[in-house]
Amino acid sequence: MTLMQWFIFILIIQVIHGFGTWKLYIKAGRQAWEAFIPVYNAVTLMKIINRPWWWTILLFLPIVNLIMFPVVWVETARSFGKNSTTDTILAVVTLGFYNYYLNYAATVEYIEDRSLKPTTGAGDWISSILFAIVAATIVHTYFIQPFTIPSSSLEKSLLVGDFLFVSKFHYGARIPMTTVAAPMVHDTIPGLKKKSYLFNDHFEDRKTSWENKLQLPYLRIPGFEDIERNDIVVFNQPADTLLDMNNFHPDRNYYKPIDKKTNLVKRCVGVAGDTLEIRDGFVFINGVQNQLPDRAHLQFSYLVQPKSTQFNPAVLKERYDITDGFGIINNQNTYYFSAISDEALAKFKDNPNVLSITPNKKPKGEPDASIFPHDANYNWNVDNFGPVVIPEKGKSIALNIENLSIYKRAISEYEGNEVTVKGNQILINGEAATSYTFKQNYYWMMGDNRHNSIDSRFWGFVPFDHVVGKPVFIWMSWDGKSPRWDRFFTTVSGEGKATSFLIPFLILLAGYYAFSKWRAHKKANA
Repeated sequence: MTLMQWFIFILIIQVIHGFGTWKLYIKAGRQAWEAFIPVYNAVTLMKIINRPWWWTILLFLPIVNLIMFPVVWVETARSFGKNSTTDTILAVVTLGFYNYYLNYAATVEYIEDRSLKPTTGAGDWISSILFAIVAATIVHTYFIQPFTIPSSSLEKSLLVGDFLFVSKFHYGARIPMTTVAAPMVHDTIPGLKKKSYLFNDHFEDRKTSWENKLQLPYLRIPGFEDIERNDIVVFNQPADTLLDMNNFHPDRNYYKPIDKKTNLVKRCVGVAGDTLEIRDGFVFINGVQNQLPDRAHLQFSYLVQPKSTQFNPAVLKERYDITDGFGIINNQNTYYFSAISDEALAKFKDNPNVLSITPNKKPKGEPDASIFPHDANYNWNVDNFGPVVIPEKGKSIALNIENLSIYKRAISEYEGNEVTVKGNQILINGEAATSYTFKQNYYWMMGDNRHNSIDSRFWGFVPFDHVVGKPVFIWMSWDGKSPRWDRFFTTVSGEGKATSFLIPFLILLAGYYAFSKWRAHKKANA
């Protein structure tokens, strides 16, 4: 729905609330009209049920409000003496319409000084769990989100098994667009392997289904910095139509809302307005080779011929830090190494079992149909690509039949226009167009692991409305068998080798625990 449609919907909800509670407001010593004024009626209701005014804010936060509405329905019933389990169940299963019964049919009296403490242990436990979920959902949605590195596309900078904290406030927290979803999970409910949100993902139904009308338009809280070149960014994969991110051949395409597309983490090598080109695997921005931070380590694939014996994966990992897969590719005893950094390559060349090492790069002009923009007129591949101008908000790009394939997806899919071609003429929303002015910024995301990363080279630009946040902290790291202690409590960005703050954290934690014990002991003896 549009913002205006949501505004009308909220007004309708206010009218429903007013007609269902105005007599209850009167019994609580308020005026009937107070039940009908948007926002003010919620603040007044919080006073009636003896809850803090800021609960009103929670009623308007997507996802959080799915928990808060049932809580308020139950609290309203209890404020008028309806405390039984049956009353609680009726308040919830009727979606709050139990209040209509209390308002018009039941004989109830307002209990002004009722106890807010649950009368049973189970009730106290449920209350604690609910508010823990609310607090965690707010932090997860608007401040910090945990994230696990699933693939080796940024290997040596971020490792498979790194557990990150991703900041939502650096670039600005995105308001959830999917309004009906399970809290604190992404697109799948753990264990059940079921979709965690309400949305019709069939192509033919996605624009007409009633479930999809519940989507909020894109909104973002202002951040305090812009995405800069070489930032590591978490974002939603723009072209995601997969049921399972590890299954690239699903039974059909699964169209998802933006905020439920697969989360990826890559390095932003090109920002809005840049002219980007890839030459022999290296990124050039505006004609100048992009210089990565010192913690970044580019990796490329190589063909290696051994002199005699096979290579030992354990030795390669420990001695040369070669961790990605390798294997024999033909009967000539040639190995394919999917990823080796320059530092590892310099050492590996001296291995007594290495006869030759050859870079495995595609030459300029050799086309790859899997590479963006998937147009036979462009002979681009993973190692030689472009040049291409990255769209910038408010800036226009000249359009013609030759370059339309580069920008068509951004104009149509990401910015909601209908793009058609009639002869040599481009039509946008039925009108002839020779240029287009973009509504948002776009970015070019790539993995440092150049030959083992599905990134913008395969699906193009990443729009800003797909950006989730900025990884800032590694709180834990696990290599699949044991912890990587030197990576615990380290920063993602910065210069030089990352320093672990695990020991200082444990000292502070122990100090806080000791101080809490001392303070409790002092109070007990006071």
